[in-house]
Amino acid sequence: MTLSQQIEEEIPQADVAVLSGPSHAEEVGRGLPTAVVIGAKTEKTAEYLQEAFMNQVFRVYTSPDRLGMELGGSLKNVIALAAGIADGMGYGDNTKAALITRGIAEIAKLGVKMGGAIESFTGLTGIGDLIVTCASVHSRNRKAGYLMGQGKSMQEAMDEVQMVVEGVYSTKAAVKLGKLHNVPLPIVSKVNEVLFEGKDPKEAVNELMLRDSKAEHQALPWKEK
Repeated sequence: MTLSQQIEEEIPQADVAVLSGPSHAEEVGRGLPTAVVIGAKTEKTAEYLQEAFMNQVFRVYTSPDRLGMELGGSLKNVIALAAGIADGMGYGDNTKAALITRGIAEIAKLGVKMGGAIESFTGLTGIGDLIVTCASVHSRNRKAGYLMGQGKSMQEAMDEVQMVVEGVYSTKAAVKLGKLHNVPLPIVSKVNEVLFEGKDPKEAVNELMLRDSKAEHQALPWKEK
C-alpha cells in the first residue's frame, strides 16, 4: 500500500494529497528554482494546495494521479542506489544514463500495471525525480549506493550516511510488487540481490548486460522483417 492508501484506510474522512517531484530540501531552502507536483482526489483540493505552496522560486503543478506519483517517488530510490553503486565502482556517464533510462522503463511498466498514469512517470514525479536522485550530491540513496560500490556492506553504508536510505526498504517492496503483478524488474532484482543476498555488484552488472537480447520498445512495429 502507498502512504495515501494507508492514511485513507485509517482516516476515511481525510482529504489526502501528495507533494512530490525533484526537490532536494538543501536547494529548496536556499530558494533555488524548483518545480513539483501536487496530487489530490479532487481538482479543488489540488488547486487549493497549489496556491498555498506556489511562489516565484517554487513552481507547483497539479495531477489527479496520486498513485503514479507515489510509486515514482518511492521506486526511483531503488534505481538511485544502483546509480550510486555504479559511481562507486568507477563506471561512467554511459552507465548512469543507461540505468536512468532503463530504470524509468521498469518503474513505468510496474506503475501503469498497478493503475498509475504513464504521464506521471514521464514527468516531474517520474523521470524528473529519478534524474535528480541518481545524480545529486544531496541524494542519500545515491551516496549509500556509492559506498557499497566501493566495497562497504549495506549496513556500513547506511551507518555512514546517518539518514534514512529509503531505497533499501523500497527494494523489498518493489520485488514483491513485481512478482504480484507479473512485471519483470531486472535492475530492481539485481539491486535486491546485492543488498540482501550478498551478490557482488560487478557480477550483477555483468548479468544485466548479458541478458537475452531484445528490442528496446516491444510495441514499435517493424516495416520490414
